[in-house]
Amino acid sequence: MNGIDILRDAASRPLDAAEALRDKLDAETLNAHVGGHPNSVAWLLWHAGREIDAQLADLADHQELWVSEDFAELTGFGEEGSRVGYGDSAEQARAVTAEEPGPLLEYLSAVTEALLAYLDTLDEDALGDVIDDSWDPPVTRGARLVSIVDDAAQHVGQAAYVVGVPEKA
Repeated sequence: MNGIDILRDAASRPLDAAEALRDKLDAETLNAHVGGHPNSVAWLLWHAGREIDAQLADLADHQELWVSEDFAELTGFGEEGSRVGYGDSAEQARAVTAEEPGPLLEYLSAVTEALLAYLDTLDEDALGDVIDDSWDPPVTRGARLVSIVDDAAQHVGQAAYVVGVPEKA
């Protein structure tokens, strides 16, 4: 197993974990704000997809699937959903709502497939390429990919935690 194989395995796990929640995701659960936190399960799943999509589009030099596959319309989030979620105000986060999980999981599936396809274009040496020298130390392609997968895993994990909380409010 090489670094690309490891990244492929890791990249598939957030989607697998999100799909395991599907049958537990009704409108109430998707839009719950446990402890009054502004990030709902819907926001967490949307953000996991958006951060993969936006960062992968930059890495692969292609248009975000949010735009090219019209996920703004599919999710019903419209232009408001085109942001990524970093730095959202409480009001912006609370505005991300969903009645059912299908569109969010479809988006997460599409960006995961795109990430796996991108990984298939790389050889192991490409993971060491410096892609952003504005940081100290400079960011390599491998470090960025780990960051993308880690962020998605954390947000899907948070969603799973909320789903498991007996009282959502």
